[in-house]
Amino acid sequence: MSALRVLLPVADALAWGRPVVALESSVLAQGLPIPANRAALDRMTSAAARSGALAAVTGVVQGVCALGLDHEELERFLRRDGIRKVSARDLPVAVAQRADGATTVAASLVLAHSGGASVFATGGIGGIHRDAPFDESADLDELARTPMVVVCAGAKSILDLAATLERLETLGVTIVGYGTDEMPGFFTRTTGFRLPARADSARAIAEIHRAARDLGRPQATLVVQPPPSEVALDPETVDRAVAQALDEARAGNVRGVTPFLLGAVERATGGRSLEANLGLLEENALLAGAIAVELARDGQN
Repeated sequence: MSALRVLLPVADALAWGRPVVALESSVLAQGLPIPANRAALDRMTSAAARSGALAAVTGVVQGVCALGLDHEELERFLRRDGIRKVSARDLPVAVAQRADGATTVAASLVLAHSGGASVFATGGIGGIHRDAPFDESADLDELARTPMVVVCAGAKSILDLAATLERLETLGVTIVGYGTDEMPGFFTRTTGFRLPARADSARAIAEIHRAARDLGRPQATLVVQPPPSEVALDPETVDRAVAQALDEARAGNVRGVTPFLLGAVERATGGRSLEANLGLLEENALLAGAIAVELARDGQN
């Protein structure tokens, strides 16, 4: 991608084969409230570093796609000074209009892969909505055409998890549970949906991803791990909160339903979902860093 800027420390790490973990910026500029967004950034970058990897936040800076944001840029994204939300389809518009844009999972995958990173960490991927099966996240198609390791806590709890898993299967995306045989539910450790594969070490995940590359598979290796047990919510609490949030969304004819629903779930759980979100973001970055280290040993960033 000729229009991509790679921050110098990130470019150096990639050039020397050192481990890099890409992070999205939409969770900072739109997904989490202030000041929790700053806590998320600090916890994720520190977690990647503890594993031996360098974190690189993706975004669009005055029309320039970027893998790695500097301190001043991160501060503007955290303050949300004129930062628009940018999915994969929005990248050309953001570039042409010289906009500042926080990238979603889909857009972050485009930029991270173009910049040469092999591992990406996020909270939860998008998927298929419960009340509107035609409402399908762009994350799914990007996972189907981006050969990276993607570490998450499953699909967001507001989604139709069964339909999302079926769609991922149709798209040929390899799904691996880290230390679990069951699909996590973002805020919850269990959902009742059995996974097709399990791995119990970062090394095992790296070997699966390397096999996918050797086979010429274009899809991501999607690694799902449960949120930490100390912050995870029980499924009944989340189901009640999501049902209440969906009722509120219908009554208000809400557009842009995902941020609304996540905010409603936070209110319904008395803020416990926010603590779970921060905990799982940190844990995912920690695992992503460990996987990046293993891939670097194999000559992959």
